Amino acid sequence: MAKTSSFSNMVIVLTVIALVSATLLGGVYLLTEEPIAAAKVAKINASIAEVVPAFDNNPSAQPDTIVLENRKIILYTAKQGNEIVGVAVETSTGKGFSGLISLMVGFLPDGAIRNIVVLSHAETPGLGDKMEKGKGDFSLQFEGKHPETFKLAVKKDEGDVDAITASTITSRAYCDAVDRAYRAFLKIMEKQSQRTSEEKEENDE
Repeated sequence: MAKTSSFSNMVIVLTVIALVSATLLGGVYLLTEEPIAAAKVAKINASIAEVVPAFDNNPSAQPDTIVLENRKIILYTAKQGNEIVGVAVETSTGKGFSGLISLMVGFLPDGAIRNIVVLSHAETPGLGDKMEKGKGDFSLQFEGKHPETFKLAVKKDEGDVDAITASTITSRAYCDAVDRAYRAFLKIMEKQSQRTSEEKEENDE
């Protein structure tokens, strides 16, 4: 004669199943957490190397963080010896046609834009995604330009940037992210200058 499952037995079985499932999920998370983090660091390092001149330090080891308009901006200072050769700025904007756009913008010490890499976006294929190198020439117009003389806005908004055809919203968002990166760059260079002055004063004492 088959035993009739009681409500308490069912609760016990379901609880055991839930505990086993949670344990397995936790184990999978622990196994994948480190590789995922390592892949993210590798992507950031590759992007830094792409947007600034050659360096011999490890910029991602000691990044600086600045918050502008409630957005976190991460800055990676690249050096050769003690000399700053460039600053890679991880910036973003929520003004894209499909939401968040993240960029890595590389500045030379004088503030000129050296290169820009798209880190992530969800813009329309064949339209907004032309901001990516290899899919369009949009980003090339920023290279070598200085934001003090090259207005980071599309021409429809009285700026100097030629918008992507049929993707003005994406183009505006891209400019917004680059402009925020430049303002963060100015702040970090001012901070670096203060550090240098303080170190010099200490050495003179």
